[in-house]
Amino acid sequence: MPIYQYVARGSDGKTVSGTAEAGDQQTVIQMLRDKGLIPTSIKVGAAKARAKKKRGKGGRASLDDLAVFSQQMAVMIRAGLPLIEVLDILAEQTERISLAAVVRKIEKDVEAGESLTEAMMKHSAVFDQFYLSMIRAGEASGMLDSILEQVAVYIERIASLQRKIKMACMYPATVTIVATGITIFLLLKVVPVFGEIFEDLGGQLPLPTRVVLAASAFIQNKWWLLLLIVLGIWVFIWQYGKTKNGRLQIDTLKLKIPIFGPLILKSCIAKFTRTLGTLIRSGVNILYALDIVAKTAGNAKVEQAVIRTKASIQSGESLTKPLVESEVFPPMVTRMIDVGEKTGALEGMLTKIADFYEDQVNTTVNGLTSIIEPLLIVFLGVVIGFIVIAMFMPMFKMIELVSK
Repeated sequence: MPIYQYVARGSDGKTVSGTAEAGDQQTVIQMLRDKGLIPTSIKVGAAKARAKKKRGKGGRASLDDLAVFSQQMAVMIRAGLPLIEVLDILAEQTERISLAAVVRKIEKDVEAGESLTEAMMKHSAVFDQFYLSMIRAGEASGMLDSILEQVAVYIERIASLQRKIKMACMYPATVTIVATGITIFLLLKVVPVFGEIFEDLGGQLPLPTRVVLAASAFIQNKWWLLLLIVLGIWVFIWQYGKTKNGRLQIDTLKLKIPIFGPLILKSCIAKFTRTLGTLIRSGVNILYALDIVAKTAGNAKVEQAVIRTKASIQSGESLTKPLVESEVFPPMVTRMIDVGEKTGALEGMLTKIADFYEDQVNTTVNGLTSIIEPLLIVFLGVVIGFIVIAMFMPMFKMIELVSK
């Protein structure tokens, strides 16, 4: 008969380990239950050899990694595998090296008697407050597998939302960088050649030509000053954004940016309603849920509105009033939340709002490509066209003089 090494938890919560000789794993489980022990890990042999370290992805765990991790964990827990065994399997098959190392540490802590939530709390860089709250709710309710499935769906939706926002920003950013590179190349290589020709000709140059020549000379001789100015502005905004008022003002300004402001607001509303709805569905207290939502809002203006909402509920008022007063959320959102609160269907209403605004983000992203493309082409044409015309204006003037 094979020898099994087991780890079990007694009625007093203490962890007990040992070995047992039995025909199969189910027999060992029954033997432990007869002794009043709850098995958490059963392995064949005195010790299970760790698989050889395999190559994997470097860097921090992404949302996609966490979604896959949560989904796989839910499936194995629902299949009846002990938690220690589940964590051991996940650590072996997780492609992200950093996440695999974290899972190994969690496995050791759980094996030592800690709860899954307590073990995960030590790795806040990987598992945020939302994730930890959902795991806590799952352990408390005994529905960890269902909660993990909800977490996986939530993370997949948030990751998809972020990808859409990045996609909307990537195209204009790329075209802007290319336009800037072409402009600098013209000012450094082409304009100086024309400058030497105009200097030999003498005479008063047109204003646009003088502006372009001055810009070319500045970049050639004082490029370091321009770099310092750009760097100084960036550092100032970065440091100012670290202050409470600075972050609030910057995030408020983001929501007012033409074209991109409405897109950012829609994504924030989608994330706010999706997160709050998921937490409420999982049985998390609404005050604690609002505290988590505020910290994961991603925008200080929205965070401020959520904090005021929490204070409103604590003082016995409604959920909707502070959201209306914030002037951030559209009337449709506040009225739907108000109806959901009054009818007791808040969770379902929040889900509907999140679905609607995620679709809106998708539609806006698709529309932005068709709107921004011609605008950037016009911008690029105006900048380069101005430089070209400015360089040829003196030649046109010289041709006119010769023809007379």
